Amino acid sequence: MGPPDGRHSRPALAVRAGGDQPAARMTTRQHASLVTLLAAAAPLAALASERFLGMAPCALCLWQRWPYWVAAVLAALAAGLRSRALLALAGLAVLVSAGIAGLHLGVEQGWWPSPLPSCAAPNAGAAMSVDELMRSLAPKPDKPCDAAAYLIPGLPVSMAAMNLLYGLVLGGLALGWARRGGRA
Repeated sequence: MGPPDGRHSRPALAVRAGGDQPAARMTTRQHASLVTLLAAAAPLAALASERFLGMAPCALCLWQRWPYWVAAVLAALAAGLRSRALLALAGLAVLVSAGIAGLHLGVEQGWWPSPLPSCAAPNAGAAMSVDELMRSLAPKPDKPCDAAAYLIPGLPVSMAAMNLLYGLVLGGLALGWARRGGRA
């Protein structure tokens, strides 16, 4: 039964701005493909900052990259299988990287010590001689985790803070897209 005036009712369609055509919704495959690209972009950008800008990573920096690679693989599988569940897992993997970035940001700010032993500076101790200390040092010193790396001069936002923001946004988008879905 239609409206009282006799017209047939149709479901409302989303309309593009400035037109009367229905807006195209992205498919699960398109969302997952986008997450694949954006998840892979984060560690690739970090590698580029090392190679081309000479920025050295610390142990926590390296740990932040692994969840992005996992997310990229999961999102690629989600695109191929059109799986919203795999897209959600990719979003969770990105949020793991954001969590590590939050931990790293706290270490940089001095809110807590790093849980990784490789982030700690060597401790001479009371009974250690200079020769023993020199032998205990790594051949190539690691960057301490509490020394923030700034990508943009003059902008007081460390790379860990940028990764935290990026991970929260990308993870949230992936989870939202997985929940809402799209055309297969």
